[in-house]
Amino acid sequence: MKNNLDLHRYLREYTFFENDPSGVQLKIVPSRPMTRFTTLTGPGGPLPVYINEFWTSRQRQAASLHEISYRACFKPQLPRFFIELLTEQGDTVYDPFSGRGTTVLEAALLGRNVISNDVNPLSEILCRPRLSIPDLEGIHQRLLAIPMDKTRSAEIDLSMFFHRETLGEIVSLQDYLRQRHERCLEDTWDRWIRMVATNRLTGHSRGFFSVYTLPPNQAASAERQKKINRNRRQEPEYRDTRSLILRKSKALLKNMTPEMSHNLRRAGTSALFLEKDARDTPEIAEDTVQLTVTSPPFLDVVQYSQDNWLRCWFNAVDVREIEQKLTVTRKLEDWTVVMAGGFSELFRVTRTGGWVAFEVGEVRSGTVRLEEQVIPLGLRAGFTCEGVLINQQDFTKTSNIWGINNNRAGTNTNRIVLFRKATRPYRQPASF
Repeated sequence: MKNNLDLHRYLREYTFFENDPSGVQLKIVPSRPMTRFTTLTGPGGPLPVYINEFWTSRQRQAASLHEISYRACFKPQLPRFFIELLTEQGDTVYDPFSGRGTTVLEAALLGRNVISNDVNPLSEILCRPRLSIPDLEGIHQRLLAIPMDKTRSAEIDLSMFFHRETLGEIVSLQDYLRQRHERCLEDTWDRWIRMVATNRLTGHSRGFFSVYTLPPNQAASAERQKKINRNRRQEPEYRDTRSLILRKSKALLKNMTPEMSHNLRRAGTSALFLEKDARDTPEIAEDTVQLTVTSPPFLDVVQYSQDNWLRCWFNAVDVREIEQKLTVTRKLEDWTVVMAGGFSELFRVTRTGGWVAFEVGEVRSGTVRLEEQVIPLGLRAGFTCEGVLINQQDFTKTSNIWGINNNRAGTNTNRIVLFRKATRPYRQPASF
């Protein structure tokens, strides 16, 4: 945390800034008042709730390197807000439910050390390559060196997604990457190509390998894709996989600066990637993490394994094994048991004075507000709760901030419970 920062005063007096077209920050006062303040009844008394537009995609353009699709991921501006506020360069930032690696990547860009954990191997496949940025010419040359046999076929029927020649290239690429990995020859260019190809498999434009389908953070089942094809009267057309991988690589690297590349490489040399249950991460030493920014699985809102079955196929990941490891609970009681273990482990690895920014949300049409469940879990683990931040977006049309309903199928808005590991242990009251 920055020296002499009064966190609560900072949050109450926070004023929104955004960039004008030239990149200059403008202070926005008339249309966005300072933070609204209320309280939430918690163990031992009221807890502060801060409501404001603390971050937005317009406030500062995120690095293009973040533009990898993944289900249920928050915007880079969210972790950046807490990283800049609560850490210094060289501190360690952690995400126990890393997903596509938004927290890890943003922390690395800002010169922090990083730890990533996710039981799904796809998380490391999508994140680690972006900590070692290859040059575009090297990517191009490696793509040209990969043997492509357009006559090859897959062991499962994917004809509803891909033109037969495109599928031949995908299978050739898949086989090349498998052999490189098995022979311990996989290098920076191979990992980058794997990451981009994984992201380009299916989508809803000609920039993807597939025919028109669901957005790239979801994968239709084979039967659903057949129905989409019938309804749209479409058939898969040939896509040049090399060309599309190179095009996406250029887009990912379009606003990289030498400083950003340097910070990424530095973080990449010491980065720790784990595929563990977040309740058991002995590889992380005690009292080492300054800040955790994370968003856990929200009950049964998102079916990660169903959304990623084609990505798992391409990377030879057993989707059934992933399903068994994922935290997908239907009962709130079961979810809180899992999260309680996670908080205990977070308390162990967090250093004294360190922070946890735990993003939760309303689920099941607003009938479940997870912050009310999370606060006592953090307190029982030993943390103090510094309050709740609610990031109110422009599209919010209601003054009833506790009942926002922006996304009927999932979480509704950014709601972050902020915990701190104090110098003295917190003694929890007998009841909530």
